[in-house]
Amino acid sequence: MKRILLMVFRNIILVPYMWIKLCYHASHVDKYTEEEHYKMLKFITNRANKGGNVKIDVHGLENIPKENGFMFFPNHQGLYDVLAIVDVCPAPFSVVAKKEVADVQFLKQVFACMRAYMLDRNDVRQAMQVIIDVTKEVQKGRNYLIFPEGTRSRNGNQVGEFKGGSFKSAVKAKCPVIPVALIDSFKPFDTNSTAPVTVQVHFLEPISYDEYKDMKTTEIAAIVKERIQETINKYQV
Repeated sequence: MKRILLMVFRNIILVPYMWIKLCYHASHVDKYTEEEHYKMLKFITNRANKGGNVKIDVHGLENIPKENGFMFFPNHQGLYDVLAIVDVCPAPFSVVAKKEVADVQFLKQVFACMRAYMLDRNDVRQAMQVIIDVTKEVQKGRNYLIFPEGTRSRNGNQVGEFKGGSFKSAVKAKCPVIPVALIDSFKPFDTNSTAPVTVQVHFLEPISYDEYKDMKTTEIAAIVKERIQETINKYQV
């Protein structure tokens, strides 16, 4: 909370404008292209990071496919994760998030602009429909992000269990799977500090459909988790 207040205070002149603009975009989703929404979100996150003493150290931008229609699979450390990736990722993407965060102010508007899907983990039928819808959108060229852990690990840089079901849309869409390793992404919003912090975002080498097409989703999940944890172990300070 302290860092959020710092972000607001240091951008006090811009905050009313940015908030109104964000809410307007969220309420008029079809009025803007995905690129226009994403440009606005990147501006807001960049200013917030500067004001909040947050630096993003990005690696592996060359691993992001040049053609759209891929899926990111990061480890999940906290509420800040998506904002860290938005700040440094040049390609627009959407998100599949749990419905519990659907009413969190700011995130609610951000997810609206991203045309994100809110997943009800207690509703199997709704979850299956989300998989179908995301599959169709990825096949049409949209990019998506799903947290395979399903919820925040709450164990800092220790990765939790990756669920195989998170990869069903990628398998059905036959799209590249891009593991994303987040390091110290829990610190901006999940610690009670305003001290300068560096969050690392590592876009790892894509796993093509030809590489995983004969695997079970649980096997894909295990490989992605292993690569992410190895990267975290290598680069965390």
